Amino acid sequence: MKDCSAENIRNFVVAGHAGAGKTSLADLMLHKAGVVSRLGSVDQNTSVSDFRQEEQDRKSSLFTASLHCPWQDHHFFFCDTPGYADFCGEATSAIRVADAVLIVVDAAAGIGPGTINAWRHARDNNVPRAFMINGLDRDQADFAGVLGSLQESYGATVCVPFTLPVGARADVSGVVQVLQAGDDAPAELADDLETYREALMDTVAESDEELMMRYLEGEELSEAEIAQGLHQAISDAAIVPVFCGSVGKDVGIDELMNGIMNLFPAPLTGAPVPLVEGELSRDDDTATAFVYKSITDPFIGQLTCLRVFSGTVKSDSELHNVSRGSRERLGTLFLVNGKNQTQVDSAGPGELVAIPKLKNTVIGDTLSASASAKPITPISYSTPTMSQAIFPVKKGEEDKISTGLQRLVAEDPTLILDRNAETHQTVLSGMGDQHLAVVMGRLETEFKVETVTETPKVPYRETITGQGSAQYRHKKQTGGHGQFGEVHLRLEPLTDGEFEFSNEVVGGNIPKNYIPAVEKGVVETMVAGPLASCRVINIRAVVYDGKYHPVDSSEMAFKIAARGAFRAAMANAKPILLEPIMTLKILFPEEYMGDISGDLNSRRGRILGMDREEGFQVLNAEAPLAEMFTYSSTLRSMTQGRGSFEMVFERYDPVPPNLGTKIMAEAAKDAEEEE
Repeated sequence: MKDCSAENIRNFVVAGHAGAGKTSLADLMLHKAGVVSRLGSVDQNTSVSDFRQEEQDRKSSLFTASLHCPWQDHHFFFCDTPGYADFCGEATSAIRVADAVLIVVDAAAGIGPGTINAWRHARDNNVPRAFMINGLDRDQADFAGVLGSLQESYGATVCVPFTLPVGARADVSGVVQVLQAGDDAPAELADDLETYREALMDTVAESDEELMMRYLEGEELSEAEIAQGLHQAISDAAIVPVFCGSVGKDVGIDELMNGIMNLFPAPLTGAPVPLVEGELSRDDDTATAFVYKSITDPFIGQLTCLRVFSGTVKSDSELHNVSRGSRERLGTLFLVNGKNQTQVDSAGPGELVAIPKLKNTVIGDTLSASASAKPITPISYSTPTMSQAIFPVKKGEEDKISTGLQRLVAEDPTLILDRNAETHQTVLSGMGDQHLAVVMGRLETEFKVETVTETPKVPYRETITGQGSAQYRHKKQTGGHGQFGEVHLRLEPLTDGEFEFSNEVVGGNIPKNYIPAVEKGVVETMVAGPLASCRVINIRAVVYDGKYHPVDSSEMAFKIAARGAFRAAMANAKPILLEPIMTLKILFPEEYMGDISGDLNSRRGRILGMDREEGFQVLNAEAPLAEMFTYSSTLRSMTQGRGSFEMVFERYDPVPPNLGTKIMAEAAKDAEEEE
């Protein structure tokens, strides 16, 4: 139970690449703080953090776990986040509401995509950060090498060790604190201790002009002045502390937790919280909280997780959802440790709490005691990189699938659900094959519906490469008034925009009141082109002549005539198929360059350029969407899980003729089956 004031609260996120030991560290901190009597274990399925069945089956974090524990006279509120790129949205949400980010790095494997993503999100959200080099007891551990990589990627004067290891690999026995090292420190560390102590003192002095003058004059700074300078430098990201140790041997963890307590910012001292308009001062008395996570609890139901930024949120009270212009009645407040909840009466700045059964509040919403408050800036998530079409195994369970998916999408903003009107498929998009596999598994276990998936149909387009004209007469006599309309239509390629309509009719051959019907007939026919029934784009349609009958003409007649004229003109204008082209940004260790470039060539990809980013190779490329549906699993396999990529739509390009013939044949076959 928390019983300390806001200045003694520390709110942070444990992030980094998969396999670095984040969850084991979180479990050890809870154990050392006395929250659990038995140390949790990922391998034995007793981890407080990885409590869901899916995580226990995979022995890996898939969801963010909200945790808290006392430490000395302080209290930690922290999140343990997944490290795989497939579940990056979980880390993105948690970092968005944190006061600091602790990035765990494997002492043997070094920097991975999860390291880079955690750093990037922390930097973009202006959140102070620190590193923990874990696993110093492993056979391949290389503290100096990993520290060198961090300094090369993020700055030699920025990433400064606060602890150094005593011994190496199996012989590692403890750590020495750089600023508190005494005469009993190992002699072999003396030079490093002096070097890093000077680096820290230089940065401390630079944080304040008066301190700088006194330091340059040789005056010794007090412990309070050093602490103040360190806090400022860490808040400004001028220093990123580097801790080291071994979770497996419980080496360096006390020093790390003391460092979190002494160095990480308190909730009221951080930078102002960015709002959609202006900023929120952290010492504001108005209760303001931000929703960073949603959980479906098997016993309680929907749990909404909040970070309190200012004021005090109380149970059995009412807050305004200023993101949606509605009110929410709060019931019970819970502090959460994995699946365990403890009821509390109130929560203040820096605290993470869960509230059951909110009616109209989702991830990214802001709750405030003031109806006129501005919402906190929403979270920006990565674009999905993989899609699958979903069907029920049993007919008639479409609604069941839809209900389940809607619930799961509400928990995970990186999931996008779309009922594609063109392909008539329900398409779920996520961050990779593992991400979507977890969703399919949850549909079966939580919503009792079995599904099958297949590669989605590509949303091809059709256009023209030349000019084509045609005329079409619609004439029908059925007794009484008949139907008559004749349209002369010309189609031209359009380079700027998807569609343009022009009227060049003179002499009243088509009365002006029928021209909108002609345009409507063209637009309706563009939904399904003549080649593969795909939407037609990038054309200019010109009605330049026609005929009408004073009695039998009508809007419907001219719309039907426009449809016929459009189809005939398309056939005369050299129609072609277009396919979506995606831009790719691929991050990976340099040794995989050959495999990745070769694979891209096999996918009709085109490399645009190379770069380096934070120690990783970056390849910028383009590739057709049709070739990218399996890329997530292929990249993971090629790079042993150390590659990641981003993908966004760029444009439509012509389909190669041999593939175009195949696509049109498949479309004709599908049309026959539907009939």
